[in-house]
Amino acid sequence: MKFRVVIFLLVSMHCFSQTNNLPQDEVEAIVNRIQLPVIPNFKTSVIKYGAKGDSVTNCKIAFDKAMKACEKRNGGTITVPKGVYTINGPIHFVSNVNLHLETGAKIRFGSNPTDYPLVLTSWEGTMLYNYSPMIYGNNLENVAISGNGIIDGEAKETWNKWKSLEKKDQLLTRDMNHNNVPVQNRIFGEGHYLRPQLIQFVNSRNILIEDVQIEDAPFWCVHLLKSKSITIRGVKYNAHNYNNDGIDPENSSDILIENVKFNNGDDNIAIKSGRDDEGRSNAHMPSENIVIRNCEFKGLHAVVIGSEMSAGVRNVYVKNCKASDYLKRGLYIKTNSDRGSYIKDIYFLNIAFGKVEDGIYITANYHGEGGGLFPSKISDISFSNISFTEATNTGIVIEGYPNKKVENIKLDTITIQSAKNALTLTNTENVSFNEVVIGNKATIPSAVK
Repeated sequence: MKFRVVIFLLVSMHCFSQTNNLPQDEVEAIVNRIQLPVIPNFKTSVIKYGAKGDSVTNCKIAFDKAMKACEKRNGGTITVPKGVYTINGPIHFVSNVNLHLETGAKIRFGSNPTDYPLVLTSWEGTMLYNYSPMIYGNNLENVAISGNGIIDGEAKETWNKWKSLEKKDQLLTRDMNHNNVPVQNRIFGEGHYLRPQLIQFVNSRNILIEDVQIEDAPFWCVHLLKSKSITIRGVKYNAHNYNNDGIDPENSSDILIENVKFNNGDDNIAIKSGRDDEGRSNAHMPSENIVIRNCEFKGLHAVVIGSEMSAGVRNVYVKNCKASDYLKRGLYIKTNSDRGSYIKDIYFLNIAFGKVEDGIYITANYHGEGGGLFPSKISDISFSNISFTEATNTGIVIEGYPNKKVENIKLDTITIQSAKNALTLTNTENVSFNEVVIGNKATIPSAVK
């Protein structure tokens, strides 16, 4: 038999009869509030400053000179013509600049760490000084990366090897976070093994990333940190290194992500807001007001919230998307009892998945980590018209914390054609179901409660 309402009677949940819809007025208010960058009319080409698209010449100085020329004119557009441009070191943006990669253009970054000076950045939710991301900007406004060219981190044979060496430094960042070590004393770089992001904007606003293809990042691909008024559209990914998340908004707001074609080795979109003590100290800066629409997912997980979310995540709207190939988890919300804060007012509408390990997965006990002092509150989340062809493990998992239950979850018109296990609910309250169908191979685990 197929499990319909009978499932919910067995787990003592109630149904709701009215289809839950996205609050369209709120979505449109966010989109209308986002400002695209305003770029002055000045235009120049990296060729003018000595760049050669021969894949051999180091074009670092030419790109720096082009950026400086724009800065002198209060901004402009830097064009990168067809060719392969090697850049041994980072591109540091200034305000009011559009870096435009023409069709057939590819910029690829060198992998010698000494070419990347230390900058203020963040690593897994902790602010610190580390090797500069390949494309970086801090305290800017009106910046864009556009065109049909390729941005290649060239990390597979180099930075990738640091993954096995990073644990000591990863733990050090967390100790510094928990012990409130001043940020100016959190110095990494030489002698340490924290991989830099490919593209990162910090404390910036009016950001556009449009149409480019992103490949082979050392770490996260696009990291939007403490920034506002952001548009990412038409971007394509082919990034399969360790931790190659596609887009990581962190402590950022007013974001539109649309028509993006993901193909990543890790999370497609991972919404974050800082880790633990330091994250909670930025409670005034949650990640919020994020619209994700008309995207194609492919990778480890499609849309993730957490696990670093200690300043809070709210007002996220995901609609009209689809996934291809196998994903480990489709829609994944994760936190633990060291994080604190909240995840709330999240809406998922009209999303079609193929095969996944788990379909919808919510946990307040991520990896069983945490000392129990700062459980997070997960509440007010809506899933409507979501489909999966198969869940090889469990269709729906909702796992609260014993003294901080997951509350007010609505599941409306959820179809999972087949699943090994149907449903697991632990430490939940007010979970509502309407027209949730899990296929005839599903079983109800004894853990349901």
